Amino acid sequence: MLLKDSLGKKLEELFSIGKVLRKECPWDSAQDLDSIKYTLREEAYEVIETIEEKDLGHMKEELGDLLFNVFFLSIIAEEETAFTIEDVVDGIISKLIKRHPHVFGDVKVDSAEAALASWEKAKSKENKRLMDVPLNLPALVLAQKVQNRAKRIGFDWNDYSGPRGKIEEELKELDKAIKENGNIEEEIGDLLFSVVNTARLLGIDSEDALRKTVKKFIKRFEEMEAIAKERNISLEALTLEEMDKLWDEIKRGE
Repeated sequence: MLLKDSLGKKLEELFSIGKVLRKECPWDSAQDLDSIKYTLREEAYEVIETIEEKDLGHMKEELGDLLFNVFFLSIIAEEETAFTIEDVVDGIISKLIKRHPHVFGDVKVDSAEAALASWEKAKSKENKRLMDVPLNLPALVLAQKVQNRAKRIGFDWNDYSGPRGKIEEELKELDKAIKENGNIEEEIGDLLFSVVNTARLLGIDSEDALRKTVKKFIKRFEEMEAIAKERNISLEALTLEEMDKLWDEIKRGE
């Protein structure tokens, strides 16, 4: 399906607005590639939140914000004579065609898994470094991606029981580090890596799992605040044991 002429005009208008803001707005004109990475990350996570909340109406707005950030970064890069928005589009078109030989070439696949394997094979021809991963990814996502890369060459556990046993081992090493004033940070990192490994082999995305748990914690805490207010209780005045009882009351009511 061809894009409507009206869409092309709207994209051009959005790009033009970005250029105007770059020249006329004090905040926008002060930004650079490094500073925009923070807003880009924030907008990407806001899109993810609308997906998790199944809020399609709000997703439309957040996708617009994300799209503008792509345009704005391209404008800054063009000012630095690095590349243009046309280069960005040309690059992704070329990459998509090269990495989908099962669609645009003569490779045959009969499942989503086979299509992914074809994509990975095509990608590996472009870069021979197995561990070529963006290190600024969220740590849980990065750990899972690195583990999946190692899996490509068979450096992986047979099932979840392997890393599950490592969790116990890492907990003991953490306790020892705490007791002996050792490298506690390193041991916690090892523990988290084993947890991610266990989750991965159970088909669980660690980032999603932790995000859901954080949201659950926030929900329960807000309910605890609401109950305390209804009962004219100050949370700050409660002991930890009393707050735990209130917390358990909320859990039983779920």
